[in-house]
Amino acid sequence: MASLSPNGKARRPSANQRHPTAPSIMNGHFAGIGESANPADFEHGVQIVDQEKNFNENLGQYLQLEGIIRAGFNYHIISVFGSQSTGKSTLLNYLFGTQFGVMSEQERRQTTKGIWMSKNKKENAAGEKSMAENILVMDVEGTDGRERGEDQDFERKSALFALATSEVLIVNIWEHQVGLYQGANMGLLKTVFEVNLQLFLKNAKNVTRSLLFFVIRDHLGTTPLSNLKQTLIQDLQRIWGGLSKPPGLEKSQIEDYFDFGFVALPHKILQPEKFEQEVRNLGTRFREGYKNPKTAGLIDEQSEPILLSEYHRRIPADGFPMYARGVWEQIDSNKDLDLPTQQELLAQFRCDEIMKEVLVPFDEIIAPLEEQQAQGVAAGKPSIIAKLGKVMAGARSVLLASFEEEASRYHKGVYKRKQTELEGKVDGRLKTLFQGQMTAAHKSGLNDFSEAVTTAVKAGQKKGSNYDFHKIVSSEKDKALKRFESEAQTSLVTGTPWSDYKSQLNLFRKELDEVSGRLRKEEMRRLANRSERWVRSKLDESVGLEFNKLGSGRGGSGAPAEGQKPASERDLWDRIWNVFTDTVSHAESRFTERARSFDASPDEVEVGLWRLRRKSWGALRGKIDEEMMEGNLLLKLRENFEDKFRYDDEGVPRIWRPTDDIEGLYTRARESTLEVIPLLSRFKLAGTSSPPPLDAWIGEAPSNVTSADEEDLQPIGGVDEDEAKSLEEEMTILSDAKAQDLSTRFKKTADGVYIEAKRSAIGGMTQVPLYFYGLLLALGWNEIVAVLRNPVYFIFLILLGAGAYVTWTLNLWGPMLRMGNAASTQGLEIFREKLREFLESSETGRQAIGMSETGRQAMAKTGINMDTLHTNGTTNGKATSKDDEVDEI
Repeated sequence: MASLSPNGKARRPSANQRHPTAPSIMNGHFAGIGESANPADFEHGVQIVDQEKNFNENLGQYLQLEGIIRAGFNYHIISVFGSQSTGKSTLLNYLFGTQFGVMSEQERRQTTKGIWMSKNKKENAAGEKSMAENILVMDVEGTDGRERGEDQDFERKSALFALATSEVLIVNIWEHQVGLYQGANMGLLKTVFEVNLQLFLKNAKNVTRSLLFFVIRDHLGTTPLSNLKQTLIQDLQRIWGGLSKPPGLEKSQIEDYFDFGFVALPHKILQPEKFEQEVRNLGTRFREGYKNPKTAGLIDEQSEPILLSEYHRRIPADGFPMYARGVWEQIDSNKDLDLPTQQELLAQFRCDEIMKEVLVPFDEIIAPLEEQQAQGVAAGKPSIIAKLGKVMAGARSVLLASFEEEASRYHKGVYKRKQTELEGKVDGRLKTLFQGQMTAAHKSGLNDFSEAVTTAVKAGQKKGSNYDFHKIVSSEKDKALKRFESEAQTSLVTGTPWSDYKSQLNLFRKELDEVSGRLRKEEMRRLANRSERWVRSKLDESVGLEFNKLGSGRGGSGAPAEGQKPASERDLWDRIWNVFTDTVSHAESRFTERARSFDASPDEVEVGLWRLRRKSWGALRGKIDEEMMEGNLLLKLRENFEDKFRYDDEGVPRIWRPTDDIEGLYTRARESTLEVIPLLSRFKLAGTSSPPPLDAWIGEAPSNVTSADEEDLQPIGGVDEDEAKSLEEEMTILSDAKAQDLSTRFKKTADGVYIEAKRSAIGGMTQVPLYFYGLLLALGWNEIVAVLRNPVYFIFLILLGAGAYVTWTLNLWGPMLRMGNAASTQGLEIFREKLREFLESSETGRQAIGMSETGRQAMAKTGINMDTLHTNGTTNGKATSKDDEVDEI
């Protein structure tokens, strides 16, 4: 295979031939700083910045000679970055046909000094993909050179300049350097990234991305490229995570600003032909293109173009010299770019390594505790870890002692800074554990307190109602606080600033008070509910008895049918009101007495009594409405009427005779009962003939009543001002229309009772005369004697009488009659059906009724046949002449 010459032309190497791509010593074809602006000096490139950090003012002339000044945005900047003597310049010469100076293989010394730039000189071979036009390649002085030693200031600034101005930054490293911190220039990259954020990216709204293209040299294939790629990405992400980022970029990721590319090249000396082929393949990728997100991950990236539009700095070519000068001046004048000494770097590296080592045993102890705590939180049941403070204090002291023993020998400033950083990291994790422990103790303490109070209250209710709720709450609260303080003290780590649980204790005490108040309110509400149920039960019994007296009449009160009304009717509402107020007063006394044991405030008791009175009135009104339902009221009115109509003055039931004044008794009893309806229509007291003082009895709403206290209360007319309902309307039990309808229905019921009484009187008058029985005996004597003398008739008569007696005893006369009627009806239907079949199918039958063939056709035309005839000879309700004939037969 032909090898590549510096100008891109093929030639075959010999066994003794080396592969130089440019002179090992710089010649006159490169224009350095301070030289005259002779066009011949720019033949192969220009030095942008020399080793003394001076910027070349002739950069614009070089771009003018190369025809790039008028290119606008049609140009690309590519730079190379890497350790000294790793073949950076050689790689650029092979890729782009440049003639940068390379190291002499006999003398390993620095070749490239400062920053050099050259235009791409590569000639595309036939059949290859075309490389992009106007590629400007920057060769940056190598890092970690012995010439500069610990003075790494230029390395830092030159790398930052390349990163800030280039679209693609080629990072040239050997395969064996992958995974190393200094060897892979990770420390320098970290510094460059951090300063790049501070200088160029902190105020940028639309940040231009760059491509970090890692070229891994002397790749033997033992380690796959994918593994090397993964290692480098992890290292880059790790150093990015440790950067000091400006405000607003704390959560930024390295992927927000950089893309990554990776390629592996074979050994240049051992595999020269394969090396040149891979370099040729790599060169074809330096062409313009775009990234298609739809095909990302689906195509071979090793053949995709590198020069994407999002990498371009969007600086016109004629403005690039001024832009590059401004960038370099900003980098060079920044005092923060001074590198630390080699001792500080060593201390930083070793302290980081020691931190990792001492964190391993610490993680073995603390990580399971963190996992246990996280699982409890995820399950919604935070658990308390036993002896947490002792375990955390032991792990922390061992870690800090180990770090001090190993790291205190290095640079004191770095050691103290790293020690503080380690303490902060460790204490942050321990503080999270401590706070989680306090949260678990907080939640479990509240749950245990609530359950303990509820259990104690239930036990007190089983023993009786004389338990002290306030005493129970106070006792359980003291126990909960002691448990919480005990858990907190056993979770402390002495010497840490966060080992203080006073704020958590105050918060726990505050929430205990809130839970206590909620439990007291719930218990007050249960007490109110029990009082309301007791009132409702008493009212159901007492008020029901008062309404039942309406129907007792002579059966109970001896009320006359006329004259002054009995007390059961006249004082009904007075008695109901007295029963109601007495019952509620007794319930209020019980409620007040029990509320004192809850340590309830006077305001809470006042609200509870006010609610109890309103609820009690609702219960009374519900009971009255139940008793005054139409069915119940009609039954009571009928009982009242029957008591006055069917019983005499002594309370004895009447037996009606034709001589009794049934009409007069009926009229007086009916009118007396009708007078009860107006009495029931309005809730009025007999003494004042006005409604009871319900508004004054309930009273005004307390000032501290809340909307939650009122949400389940029914509005009461005359009490609630915002209700368009007066006290008179509240006391109206039956409307006028309903009372009138009730009177009409009652009259009909009373008329039925009157008719029944008249029938009873008339039925007593109908009697069979005694002489009729003698006449019946005389006329049927011969038949009686004939039956008695004939044994067959006599036995048949006895059997017939026994059967009749058994049938009567078993109440079978009705079923036997129904069965007989059903059998006769079924037999008649069967007979008629058979008759129809005979007349329709038999010639004799048709002749019998005089049916001719013409008649049959006529019947068919009219849609009449024997199947559609009814039993009465009609079809669709109309009789036919043939039907008459069938009936005659």
